[in-house]
Amino acid sequence: MKEKATSFDIAHKAGVSQSTVSRALSNSPLVNKETRERVQRIARELNYKVDKNASNLRKQKSSTIALLLFEDPTSDDSMINPFFLSMLGSITRACASAGYDLLVSFQNLEDDWHAEYEDSNKADGIILLGYGDYTTYRTKLSQLEEQGTHFVRWGAHDEEHPGISIGCDNYQGGYDITRHLLSLGRKRFAFVGDAGGHAPEFMARHQGYLDALNQAGLLDNDTPRIDAISTEDAGVEAMQALLQMQIPPDAVVCASDSIAMGVLKALRYSDLRVPEDIAVVGYDNIPVSAFTTPSLTTVQQNTKRAGELLVNTLLDAINNKPVKDYLMPAELIIRQSCGSAE
Repeated sequence: MKEKATSFDIAHKAGVSQSTVSRALSNSPLVNKETRERVQRIARELNYKVDKNASNLRKQKSSTIALLLFEDPTSDDSMINPFFLSMLGSITRACASAGYDLLVSFQNLEDDWHAEYEDSNKADGIILLGYGDYTTYRTKLSQLEEQGTHFVRWGAHDEEHPGISIGCDNYQGGYDITRHLLSLGRKRFAFVGDAGGHAPEFMARHQGYLDALNQAGLLDNDTPRIDAISTEDAGVEAMQALLQMQIPPDAVVCASDSIAMGVLKALRYSDLRVPEDIAVVGYDNIPVSAFTTPSLTTVQQNTKRAGELLVNTLLDAINNKPVKDYLMPAELIIRQSCGSAE
């Protein structure tokens, strides 16, 4: 006697996930029309009948949100961007207020994290923090979208991937902190941080920096930029390279606080004084930035508000309410490393 066809048989033949089959058979708008019609056609060919009990079980909510933290390069063994650690408390409290449990998982970007969690009913939706190399990350976002997974991510808006993002106005932050340095009379600038497609948030900070310099008439082909990942070690190496210049910069704008702390470390072993000879600024306002020597001028992203927005936006998506991207304002935190503290 021939065995009855299952949704996994349909998924295999259609080249989609089992959760996509379930959504397609229930005419979910989360599945595009072409995929929905292909799945339904294959189901008819296989004489598939929906198991109502399994379907009802499948629709039950887990009342759990999965928070996926991705490996980022660090100068220690943690592999966790310190900026995200300050966001965890806010996310946890927001989940508790909504009556949801939080499942925190540490992920390697190369793993198949996109195929788990909501598909296996471990969680009703996913929050994504960090991404390593964005070019690889975008591929996984496409797969999440195809599966119809509920997810929200911290990061830059991406028109090619409409999955909801919550982020900070990185362009404005880069622009404002450069304008502040210009107001202090700084003339010779350098930028340290990866400003390419692998790191869109760094790229936006760099563009704000460039526009501020251009408006001041200080941007030319000799204005140095050193690509660096967001680690203290990378900041040390970048500053050592800048110190080899015949005339070193008098202001270094760093794409993150971690890079800036490395820059400060390298300068401690040089003949240049901070901030008298050279100003250094970072980005993120991680807790340790207030305790560097000198204390670090930086740009704050409101992590408390960010955590609340991530959770509440995801819950709206889970409950089929309209959601949209949100861009938080950046705030300058002026300290001693640029020579002017408020």
